Amino acid sequence: MASKSNRARRLERARAERRMARLAAQQRRRRRIQAAIGGSLALLAIVLGTTWALGGFSHKSTPVSLPVCNWTPRDPGDGIEVVGLPPTDAPTTGVRVLTMTTDHGDIKAVLDVANAHCGVASVQWLADKSFYDNTVCHKLDTTDRVLTCGSKTGTDASSPDYQFPTEGLPRAPLSSASPAPTDATADANSYYAKGSVLLANIDANAVGSQFMIVYDDNTPLAANYTQIGTISAGLDIVQQIAAGGAVDANGAAAAVGKPNQTLAVTRVAVTDQLDLATPTDTGTTAATPTSSATS
Repeated sequence: MASKSNRARRLERARAERRMARLAAQQRRRRRIQAAIGGSLALLAIVLGTTWALGGFSHKSTPVSLPVCNWTPRDPGDGIEVVGLPPTDAPTTGVRVLTMTTDHGDIKAVLDVANAHCGVASVQWLADKSFYDNTVCHKLDTTDRVLTCGSKTGTDASSPDYQFPTEGLPRAPLSSASPAPTDATADANSYYAKGSVLLANIDANAVGSQFMIVYDDNTPLAANYTQIGTISAGLDIVQQIAAGGAVDANGAAAAVGKPNQTLAVTRVAVTDQLDLATPTDTGTTAATPTSSATS
């Protein structure tokens, strides 16, 4: 009887030990799970805290940096007109129309804001200041095939009291067409087409107020000049002035000099009213007014 009682006690003890072992294992698993959850929550708290500190939950959008125009003031001096500085935040898209009222008729150009937004902004600023009013196109270059206008004093020294860098320069020539055989100076790889309106440089990578109108094909000009637009009407007027040739200071015929025929500019205006004018060699157009272009 004692032996059966002892055996029963041993079995009961074994069952109790197994229950304790199972409970211990369950507790160890529970502790591991709790530790893992706690570690994950701690890591999540660190990530969220870092994100918050860096502004990750801010609803403020990141400001977009728009290109600005760098106007560099020039010291007053001979030929320098004080007009102040144009706005730095000039429009960067759209088109404008430049109208030159001259004693030979109107000359119009479509200005490409996207290609030269600072150049267009400068010309518009000067036009609004009447800088170009009552001036003359003072220089004709029959080699480069350009007529230069926009001088307040009628000389190359004229400039506003600021300058700015060139922009939108051509990266490749227009074509590889052969130059006219009668013109040995013509460049076979021209960068600017007939009718181009370019800003003249007053120094290396520095632009002022003057602009050049390319009146014929195959200009040998290097790709150093900002193109602000293209003549849409009145190119025949420029070609007429060019046909008269240039003279030097003594009145003798010259390749570069004062135009033999005067082109007086009464007024220059820049507007956002676009006329759908098709450029032609004669300058005649069929203009149709459209709604104002947006910038």
